Amino acid sequence: MTTESEQSIRPAGTAVTVRIGVPTLEQVAERAGVSRSTASRAINGGLRVSPEAQAAVTAAVAELGFTPNRAARTLVTRRTNSVALVVPEPDDRVLTDPFFAGTINGLNAALRDTELQLVLVMARPDDMATRTLRYLRGGHVDGAIVASHHRDDVLASELSRSAVPTVFVGRPFEGPHQVRYVDVDNIGGGRMAAEYLLSIGRRRIATIAGPQDMSAGLDRLQGWSAALVDAGLAGDAIAYGDFTGDGGARAATQLLAEHPDLDAIFVASDLMASGALRVLADAGRTVPGDVAVVGFDNLAVATATSPPLTTIVNPVIAMARAAGEILRDLLAGHEVDPSPVIFAPELIIRASA
Repeated sequence: MTTESEQSIRPAGTAVTVRIGVPTLEQVAERAGVSRSTASRAINGGLRVSPEAQAAVTAAVAELGFTPNRAARTLVTRRTNSVALVVPEPDDRVLTDPFFAGTINGLNAALRDTELQLVLVMARPDDMATRTLRYLRGGHVDGAIVASHHRDDVLASELSRSAVPTVFVGRPFEGPHQVRYVDVDNIGGGRMAAEYLLSIGRRRIATIAGPQDMSAGLDRLQGWSAALVDAGLAGDAIAYGDFTGDGGARAATQLLAEHPDLDAIFVASDLMASGALRVLADAGRTVPGDVAVVGFDNLAVATATSPPLTTIVNPVIAMARAAGEILRDLLAGHEVDPSPVIFAPELIIRASA
């Protein structure tokens, strides 16, 4: 019998009896001429295995059509080859908001050439601190990507103290400094939208801001407000939405009632802008004649509205891909710069402004 320490290689062509049925690890070891433990280590990453033994085991796996037992591999490597996309939003929001489709698209692109499988975790507010965190910490996934983070989600603070490698898409709301994240310059984007509206002669510029428990909602509002202050104009025409079409419609109705003299609206998401456009049309306000509208995202809805939206690019696919690449490198043991990755905003001009 060949011992583990010897790791001897059986000469090519040596006859081996192969049982009929699903190939086993023992058969792979016998075909390769190594011990069972050596074969296991070779299949699970090659730790403390000579190049000759690794080549023999690889050849035996191919010849026998051996498929490793994933459960057994997990016990050896403590790796699941799964990463979680954690979304702290209601189910219907995830299924209807193009932001999340873009996030999945970008993550799949980052993981396509790896063995990592993406698992969607719907993190509801009532079980965020219990079931969601227990799942993430319980060895079910190797790492996590968190998208659409809110102030009270506790994910940033809790995961930063855990051993689970985590990357956020979007700056965590007042999260710890050591949390890794990818984002767009939302303050710069809000300023860019307001400055463009000023450049085309608008002077009574309102905004529909996003949720104030999310960094994107706060930052886009801050950028808009700073541009109006610099121009010496009033920044009092503000209504708040929830990044949905219905939320944008309610906010636009409020703005028209409270500020009937408005001649432009910066809306902090394209979905909210689509709702605002419906309200403006119902009120008999032409766009862009009476009211110019600028959105934020440049996802598919921006070209489907009437008129099509002028908007600020939120490069969701590229951001999610960058987050996935960071997590992939962390899991591979590579040294990764902990600094945030920030994308520059870009203005896309269409018929609404």
